[in-house]
Amino acid sequence: MDFSTKTHRVSNIKRFAAISRIMAKHGLGEILERVFDRKDAAAKVEDEGPAFDRTMYLSPQRVRRVFEDLGPTFVKLGQLMSTRADMFPPEYLEEFKKLQNRVPPVPFEDIRTVIETELKHPVSEIFVSIEEESLAAASVAQVHLAHLAAGEKVALKVIRPGIDKKIRKDIRLMYYFAKKLEKTFEIGQIIGFTNIVKEFERNIFRELDMYIEAGNTERFFENFKDSREIYIPRVYWKYTSKSVLVMEYIGGIKLDRVDEIEAHEIDPQEIAMIGLRSFSRQLMEFGLFHADPHPGNTIVMYDGRLSLLDFGIIGYLDEKTMLEIANVFLGYAEHNYDMVLEALVDAEIISEESVNLKIFRDDLKDISEPFYGRSLHTISVKDVVDQVMQLLRKYHIRLPRNLMLLFKTFIQVEALGKILGSDASLLEVTRPYAKKRLKQGFDTQKWVYNIVRDFRTTRGYLRVFPKLFHDILKGVTAGKHQLEIRHSGLLHTSTKIERSINRLSVSIIISASLIAGSLVLDSSQKVMEFTVDFLGVHTISITALLGMLGYSLATVLGFWLIISIFRSGRM
Repeated sequence: MDFSTKTHRVSNIKRFAAISRIMAKHGLGEILERVFDRKDAAAKVEDEGPAFDRTMYLSPQRVRRVFEDLGPTFVKLGQLMSTRADMFPPEYLEEFKKLQNRVPPVPFEDIRTVIETELKHPVSEIFVSIEEESLAAASVAQVHLAHLAAGEKVALKVIRPGIDKKIRKDIRLMYYFAKKLEKTFEIGQIIGFTNIVKEFERNIFRELDMYIEAGNTERFFENFKDSREIYIPRVYWKYTSKSVLVMEYIGGIKLDRVDEIEAHEIDPQEIAMIGLRSFSRQLMEFGLFHADPHPGNTIVMYDGRLSLLDFGIIGYLDEKTMLEIANVFLGYAEHNYDMVLEALVDAEIISEESVNLKIFRDDLKDISEPFYGRSLHTISVKDVVDQVMQLLRKYHIRLPRNLMLLFKTFIQVEALGKILGSDASLLEVTRPYAKKRLKQGFDTQKWVYNIVRDFRTTRGYLRVFPKLFHDILKGVTAGKHQLEIRHSGLLHTSTKIERSINRLSVSIIISASLIAGSLVLDSSQKVMEFTVDFLGVHTISITALLGMLGYSLATVLGFWLIISIFRSGRM
């Protein structure tokens, strides 16, 4: 359900009061006063700067503690905000990353009720045994180890009972506060708190649906089913529902336990290379990547393979985006910044209208060159993030959600490599996969497919165009719309046309004067003759004078026309 389009009122007064108390406790009371004080709006605007410094820029530690005290829903919101490095300063991101779902597990009897309600059978008919103590407990779900009747060892993930109702109530309050903050503080509009809540709403309700996570797991299973390096647990669809997910249990070692990995005679650096190659394939082959590869979601199996778990957060890339990312990776790997710039323009992340491309290219090169040729041990991931995000904020660039997820995952994958002591470069590992993706992008089969796809799209436009055109004309006729036609760039053209017509008119006058003068002078009829004593006695008629006048006028205009044509340089 999309709450963003609704008018939000505070219906849960008790929860609202609790949120207000926690905010005041951690020094955010002035924000509440600014948001809800309607007495002197002018004073608010006048005092915007200092109040902003005292409220919106409180220490990141205080903001994190507020989220922790507000409970699981707000902790999840803070975790989402930690991925938006294009919106928040680095010091806030670091604090938001510390937010963990440290919540006590739900009593097993409540979990049993959810399982039996969802699967329509008593637990004893489905599972031989279930460990009542949870393996992991988070704000949305918790995991238990179990054995199916057929003997398979499985991980049983169950949504906490009643959590969806609590989340819905908190989201309504989030929208309420977000709109108030945007209305009161200019920075609220710049960051777009309402859009952040909207993105959170979309993500959290996907996490509440185990069918979605099961489907994601199945897709990864199919992608890596022939891999000898990556293992994806299988899903037991028969025992999976909206609130219950049953999948194969993977035994092994968490990725950050390097000493234990070495104790089993497994090379940590080879595990890092497996992870880098896996990420490259997800990025360049599948267009589907695991967007939360932290140590708890990556298990080193005892046979040396790497297993990926928890597919609640994944990213999608269409074919066009995959090609653009391949160009970016290859451009970086080969120091070709024009290639990188072209890919960013094609992806519509930047444009000539909004960004000076030459200056942007120079800035991009300045922040990128110092990291070339260096191993992961010598590169600070935080420094890379800070500099890139400073560039995005400088040019007011906001990345789409899927690219922001990708950027975050890129950093996480490199961080995992550093944990394992790897000196490999993600750019170098990804280079052959990027070249392969670009080559596939120009295959004849792909080319034909793209033509067919574009034709179908065009056909769809042509199908709706008549009705659209009819609706526009109908609206114009009814006075609902107005058509305004503007032309630009025709001023010089109209001037040239006018000049040509004037010259043509003068030419016609010259011709007419010559013809008229000739006819009058050649006429035998004389009108009003009179005698003129000038250098002798002469008899002159009016007709002769008119003829001479026509010749004179034609001669003057002819000379003027010739001179103007010569001066224009166009004969």
